[in-house]
Amino acid sequence: MTSDTTLPPAIRRRGIMLVLSSPSGAGKSTISQRLLRDEKDALTMSISATTRPRRPSEVPGQDYHFITREEFDRMVRNGDFLEHAEVFGNGYGTPRAFVEKAIREGRDILFDIDWQGTKKLRQALPDDLVSIFILPPSIEELERRLRTRAQDSDAVVAKRMAMAHQEISHWQEYDYVVVNDDVANCLKEVEAVLTAERVRRGRREGLESFVRGLGVS
Repeated sequence: MTSDTTLPPAIRRRGIMLVLSSPSGAGKSTISQRLLRDEKDALTMSISATTRPRRPSEVPGQDYHFITREEFDRMVRNGDFLEHAEVFGNGYGTPRAFVEKAIREGRDILFDIDWQGTKKLRQALPDDLVSIFILPPSIEELERRLRTRAQDSDAVVAKRMAMAHQEISHWQEYDYVVVNDDVANCLKEVEAVLTAERVRRGRREGLESFVRGLGVS
């Protein structure tokens, strides 16, 4: 839960764009779900817009904002996305207006995106981004987890492992790196990052005026 309720009224906090990235099987989705559960009053999942058809189990506005190709292309032209990409012939993008409004209001947004999307977000709003890369304890354990899920064929597992090496090679581009050898411990480390970033001096609007009011120049 955010500590903003303890702040004097003169001090307001800007929200955070919290990015979690990892290779498939490293536990990013599990960490994201538990973080959202524990921070339900202070953290919201970013909802992307997409041109792909809605699946029967998906809820518009909850899983994705489902839009037409014409709408997507118009938003790209107008600069309405913080980042966007084409994946298997479908457009995906992060709507700018929602995120910027949340940040101004001091609300935190969680992003489950890869290194490419993270790079684009950093270019758009560098001062508001906090990025965390989640590593597996070993390559062998990563492969074991992928096979244990029993959802993919051997060919798909091999493809995911090949992609994992490329994704891990970008670890140095992130602000923080945690190793998910235990979900509970990994979650604690991610929550510790979030807590620390919420009290970063640069996010506290009105702090300088408040300190001057204490008689300190």
